[in-house]
Amino acid sequence: MATVTTSSPATLQSCKHASHGVVRYCPPLPWRRRSYSQVSTRATASSHGQPSATTGGRVEAPVGIAAEAGEEGDSIRRLQNGPDVRGMALEGEKGRPVDLTPLAVEVVAESFGEWLREELQRPEGEELRVSVGCDPRLSGARLSAALFAGLARAGCSVFDMGLATTPACFMSTILPRFNYDASIMKKMAELKHPSLVVTNRNAAINPQDQTEMTASHLPYTRNGLKFFTKRGGLTSVDVEKICNRAAQKYVARKMGLGSRGTPPVVMRVDLMSAYSQHLRDIIKQRVAHPTHYDTPLKGFKVIVNAGNGCGGFFTWDVLEKLGADTTGSLHLEPDGMFPNHMPNPEDATAMSLTRDAVLAHGADLGVVFDTDVDRSGVVDDTGAAINGDRLIALMSAIVLDEHPGTMVVTDARASDGLTRFIASRGGHHCLYRVGYRNVIDKGVQLNNDGVETHLMMETTGHGALKENYFLDDGAYMVVKIVIEMVRMKLAELDGGVGSLIMDLEEPAESVLLRMNILGEPKHAKQRGTMAVEAFKNYIQEDKLSGWVLDDCGDCSVGEGCLVDTNDHPIDVDAYMYRAKFYNENMRPLGMVHVRQSVHNPNIALNMQSYLPGGCKSMARDLHERFLLASGVNEFLDTREVEKFVK
Repeated sequence: MATVTTSSPATLQSCKHASHGVVRYCPPLPWRRRSYSQVSTRATASSHGQPSATTGGRVEAPVGIAAEAGEEGDSIRRLQNGPDVRGMALEGEKGRPVDLTPLAVEVVAESFGEWLREELQRPEGEELRVSVGCDPRLSGARLSAALFAGLARAGCSVFDMGLATTPACFMSTILPRFNYDASIMKKMAELKHPSLVVTNRNAAINPQDQTEMTASHLPYTRNGLKFFTKRGGLTSVDVEKICNRAAQKYVARKMGLGSRGTPPVVMRVDLMSAYSQHLRDIIKQRVAHPTHYDTPLKGFKVIVNAGNGCGGFFTWDVLEKLGADTTGSLHLEPDGMFPNHMPNPEDATAMSLTRDAVLAHGADLGVVFDTDVDRSGVVDDTGAAINGDRLIALMSAIVLDEHPGTMVVTDARASDGLTRFIASRGGHHCLYRVGYRNVIDKGVQLNNDGVETHLMMETTGHGALKENYFLDDGAYMVVKIVIEMVRMKLAELDGGVGSLIMDLEEPAESVLLRMNILGEPKHAKQRGTMAVEAFKNYIQEDKLSGWVLDDCGDCSVGEGCLVDTNDHPIDVDAYMYRAKFYNENMRPLGMVHVRQSVHNPNIALNMQSYLPGGCKSMARDLHERFLLASGVNEFLDTREVEKFVK
């Protein structure tokens, strides 16, 4: 692989991370009409054995090869996780073999390059410019080389951004000095939740507020790819097409077919400096400080906890250059082993350590980023954690002040209290399918249908704004909060940003349980769909008295947030329903959200109780009258539910 350092067309310089790769973002999509029963499947008979076109002299698999070598082809298709590609890149997790190999990455990258050329209708020989970024994953170097090689085989010019954030990767297709055709982010396969979490959301922050009932995970072993074009992140349907094509190439290469291609020429570029400047300019312009315009954060103390991921740049390249004191910030240096805690705004240890630092240093704000900075959470000046519903409420308060009456889209795990909070400020709340792409895509769709929608957020910390290209950018969310913090100080308002959500009502309890889907992985999606549909049918057939399927708020969807009833339904990537539970006196006890995981072979039960002990009552009722009575326990591992209800 040849590496070239150049100063054109952008400000380019040598990069220590030349072996890394990137792609990512969230945009308007080419909506396809589809019945909700037509669930996207990656390993269908019709997708096997379709020959790829022979283009540019590249030798592709003959007709039927993928079908003949079915399992090897399916191993590539199974890497698809919704709009991403994710897999095991290193050994280290018991029972999970390495499947995201250099060859797998190479054929996926080559297939992405070919898909991109077709989408943009670029003739062979015309340059396609693709940027690549990465987080500090240990498997980065060897997978980057494979990624570069695959893109080069597809005729793409490759620009290596080195260590970068996922949102910055998308911005490389937008910022004028770069303006690439596409970008790929090589990122960790996120483990956002342990297998079981029990949280009292009104309690003080404490790692013991979350209880894990499974062995600890080793997320450094995993890696993945996120894809962007100028329109935003790819859809699940797009990635399915790419993986189907890659599966055929993979089988052909395993059989020794196809030429090796020429070594890629890779340009090293410094994107993060330009992206940081972009964020600084937004803060300066929108604060417009009357006495020190260029240092609007002078006098403020902000703690950043990057969790040894990619978020350290926000400390020295954004906050400090705007005048902030960041003394006491935590875990800023990238380390792919994540030695201190998982970089995750939902992680109790991350939030607790940040709280301690905020209080110890008298800071105005604490910030927690995930590994690749597409998610964030904050801690206010009193030490209160602001993540999940609280973060959505804070962003809603800010956005509704700027855009009165706007729609806010969230996933259906959000609480009834959040719905009332948004309504009390004149807004509207659309509850939609779990999955950050689903939530963002719904916001894009509503805007296209004439419904003003400025904020789209998932309870995991993914959040996108209409003003920022519908991009889920954790750093941009913090920029909005920092601007509000300064404005409140200039207006001499009492309290920090946490005072904006003092009236948010929260559930008494929140519980997450997971049930693994038993059997071969290739059957997991079908069995997961069966289990979730059985839950809906049991309620509709009055076999679960006291349970009622919930509506979805103020948007045009039905069937438990699953089915779009407007003219342009979004493709279903996983089945899920939300239902409320009433006792014999018709008093509501709480709600449960049952969903098929997009990323792992399991069923998740998210429960919220309005009363202490309500989650256990709901879980016991579901276990006895649904899981056992329906027979789904024959292919679901229900031991976590059983342990919880005892």
